Amino acid sequence: MRKILILIIILCIVSCNDDVLPKPKAYLSLEYPQKFYKKLDLRRPYSFSVLENTTIIDDKNNWLKIQYPNLKASIDITYRPVNNNLKELLLEAEKLVFKHAVKAEQIVPKDFVNAKKRVFGSLYEITGNAASHLQFHVTDSTHNFIKGSLYFYAKPNYDSILPAVAYIKEDILQLVESLEWKENPK
Repeated sequence: MRKILILIIILCIVSCNDDVLPKPKAYLSLEYPQKFYKKLDLRRPYSFSVLENTTIIDDKNNWLKIQYPNLKASIDITYRPVNNNLKELLLEAEKLVFKHAVKAEQIVPKDFVNAKKRVFGSLYEITGNAASHLQFHVTDSTHNFIKGSLYFYAKPNYDSILPAVAYIKEDILQLVESLEWKENPK
């Protein structure tokens, strides 16, 4: 009987030798609905198309916040009139982009030129765990200047939000391509 008891104890010890593995971290799971755009329906010195399922927060000074509630993100739009200060506005916009260089792995610029619509600007894609992953500015170089920044309401983890960044990047490109300046902006 004693031998059987020892054998059972040895079998229990040997059979319970599974390796314990740590639980993997969970990453953000996002759903991306089909895109439909509508014209911005606000009185502004500018007009562009926005995604239908976003929420537009109207702010003073012709500023906007385009919110993506399901993605917990927003594009913050600031507007400034150009009054012989275009160089200052461009330097300020680029300064804000390169503030992220500390956390960024890479900053990739893309320029926009549409002379027919008087839309000139740049989009900056910021890779790494920076606070903002996409920033852009556009101007007509004489009267209007817009700056936009993408922010997520979460601690930056670039690998997990990369699909959402790519999804919203399409919307920013649509915004810039559909941008029209209103006549007599002042």
